[in-house]
Amino acid sequence: MLPINPEQFASDNYSGMCPEVVDYMLQANAGSAPAYGEDLWTQKATDGFRELFETDCEVFFVFNGTAANALSLAALCQSYHSVICHETAHVETDECGAPEFASNGSKLLLGKGPQGKLTPAAIESIVQRRNDVHYPKPKVISLTQATELGTLYQVDELLAIREVAQRHNLRIHMDGARFANAVAAMGCSPAELTWKCGVDVLCFCGTKNGMAVGEAILFFNKALAEDFEYRCKQAGQLASKMRFISAPWLGLLETGAWLKNAQHANRCAAYLESQLLQIDGVQILFPREANAVFVKLPEPAIEYLRSQNWQFYTFIGSDGVRFMCSWATTQARIDELVRDIRVGVAAASP
Repeated sequence: MLPINPEQFASDNYSGMCPEVVDYMLQANAGSAPAYGEDLWTQKATDGFRELFETDCEVFFVFNGTAANALSLAALCQSYHSVICHETAHVETDECGAPEFASNGSKLLLGKGPQGKLTPAAIESIVQRRNDVHYPKPKVISLTQATELGTLYQVDELLAIREVAQRHNLRIHMDGARFANAVAAMGCSPAELTWKCGVDVLCFCGTKNGMAVGEAILFFNKALAEDFEYRCKQAGQLASKMRFISAPWLGLLETGAWLKNAQHANRCAAYLESQLLQIDGVQILFPREANAVFVKLPEPAIEYLRSQNWQFYTFIGSDGVRFMCSWATTQARIDELVRDIRVGVAAASP
């Protein structure tokens, strides 16, 4: 039997399945069911999303976030169109060109904005940059909620972006890799953070919220979902035993675990931040608004943490560290991390 590895803070993808997901997975495993999404589990999960978001949306299930983002953006664009996103957006920095590949070449146009968020001014500037036939025509705004820097688009910010989108006939895609954490942090309903703010398509992540695999794509603008099932099939994203993706989703939705898990992760991140703020030599890089804590540490402290077998990402400069909490994070493990950070920072002090 393989050893059980201790919890790490590199990503919420490191966590296992939450009990509700396991329970519904086992229920779905009892007996047989029709394939390719024709089963009762998939129908009930689809209806569960419609109830949660208070609207009649089209719902599709795929294996992972890259497929969800790439295929949904491809559905919103022609190959001669472009997608406006923040320069740190996941679709730009971590999808290996999948959105461009799936859309047969739609170009990503990068905008700036503080704390990882696109601003209406940045979008407006990109749209007005050129309007001739030699330039890829802007067609979609892609927003990440929560952002790659752990910050959140507030409702007024989303409404301001919707205004720009409507003025220029742009569609809005939301990469909701940590959408549940955003809902938990802001106290808004899922509807208030999506279609009521003009979002046409949401990619809702299950993997980071307690599932083993599986994302839901919600088309609030149902006309944009025409033939999308064919796009999923062609891309190898139509699960034959679909119930093993949809049943875990139903477990999250029917029990409320999708929100409970996100609330727990956010609370753990808040606790971690509070402990780190008590250490001289540790600087918080971005506002802690969901389940990520970004800090600046002395490089010797980072080396010390790695020597103690801690795993984390350092993609914000050489001394910027991201610590990510999940549904399974424990205070005891946070305390262990903080203890080693104290030791590492103390050793790095002159």
